[in-house]
Amino acid sequence: MKTKRELTDILGFVAEYATYQLGSGVHTSRVVRNARRIGEALGVDVRLSSFQKSTILTVLDSETGEAETRVVAIPALPISFERNSDLSALSWDALDEALPLDEIRRRYRALVEKPRMDPIFTLLVVGLANASFCRLFGGDWTAVGIVFTATLVGFAVKQRMTAHGINHFLVFVASAFVASLCATAALRFDCTAEIALATSPLFLVPGVPLINGVIDIVEGHVLIGVSRLVNAMLLVVCIAVGLSATLLMVKDSLL
Repeated sequence: MKTKRELTDILGFVAEYATYQLGSGVHTSRVVRNARRIGEALGVDVRLSSFQKSTILTVLDSETGEAETRVVAIPALPISFERNSDLSALSWDALDEALPLDEIRRRYRALVEKPRMDPIFTLLVVGLANASFCRLFGGDWTAVGIVFTATLVGFAVKQRMTAHGINHFLVFVASAFVASLCATAALRFDCTAEIALATSPLFLVPGVPLINGVIDIVEGHVLIGVSRLVNAMLLVVCIAVGLSATLLMVKDSLL
């Protein structure tokens, strides 16, 4: 049997744990399973209903029937598959080892406070990945080099604007515009300039929201699934706007 204070403490931790995963790019059903696993380890039943910006959580003591409910905002966090995997593993450790709340919280803190990947390393890897898209779609090596450089500039703009808390739709428009504008350098060389221009903003494609939206709808979380798909489609429109602005500036060179 849990006291009201214990239920409140459990609810506070589970709310933080679940919303951290939702903000980091985990699809809803996985968050539900992880949260319920944590609740089972602590002797309570966890119910979760999620929306695009907030989550409703209820912690129920099955012995007494007493429940605590809280509405929690979902933070905007960088997507991290490694961290999400570690947090899922934590829920299994909590259940298998019957960990108390204090120990679960301590391990959770250790995981979320781990240093993230170096931004410069991320920048270089994204540049190489986007340049690979250019090559995959038939670009020559000159175009690949230009796309690599354009991606570095565009992604650096995205990193700096995001760090300053600018609206993410404006971030995507500006990043797509800057990356594609840098890629127009290909028009001065005898290379596959059209492919360079088309692939330069591909690093912005919101693959995780699109995939998570489909998974959520298939698994019955229709509201958050649709909202994720709508948000992803708006980001795609923002990419198109940024690229279109560049094309309007260089349309004569393309013709």
